Amino acid sequence: MNMAVDEALLETARAVSIRFYRWQSPALSFGYFGRFADVAHYALQRDLVRRWTGGGIVFHGEDLTYSIIIPATEPAFGESPKSIYEKIHCALRDALTANDARVELAAMGRDAALRRPRTAQRAVPTNVCFANPVSADVMVNGQKVAGAAQRRTRSGLLHQGSIQHVDLGNGFAERFAKELSNNCEMGALPEAVHDRAQEIAAEKYATNAWLRKR
Repeated sequence: MNMAVDEALLETARAVSIRFYRWQSPALSFGYFGRFADVAHYALQRDLVRRWTGGGIVFHGEDLTYSIIIPATEPAFGESPKSIYEKIHCALRDALTANDARVELAAMGRDAALRRPRTAQRAVPTNVCFANPVSADVMVNGQKVAGAAQRRTRSGLLHQGSIQHVDLGNGFAERFAKELSNNCEMGALPEAVHDRAQEIAAEKYATNAWLRKR
């Protein structure tokens, strides 16, 4: 349902929005282009879902997950995915820094490869997101604590992120939202979006055809 709500919001978006959600039980999401064979052995331990966005394997349960919707009518939609990714993570970094955490963005380009230990490269599968930082991921004391994946359509851009392994403190969601925009308002999920999400979930995310797509 969470994957379906994000897709329904993208279909109907009229303004930029950010949504936060948690997981009711241990779960695993994997990217649109991922192989089901790589996650099948987790099926007895966790709920599995294929995301509409790209990226690798993300373990959910204790994390805070969020999605940002940028409609195609917004000027920010015209920026490159890389630029949007970096700007969102800069805001996330600043929100975490306000909680007295020592935070930085992952190095970019060649420097990122040089700073990553060779032993870690060999020991961890390359498709496990939080073991393999990429440019502009959020790091605390050298450990990745936030990553994300995106999907761009004619309707807009969907950015799905997960924050893990860090104490967020009180009021983090509000701090993060304010770092993104000074003009934020709380709102409930419209009933029409919820109804559309139920349709999408039944037709796509809850089906074996979608889960085992590759």
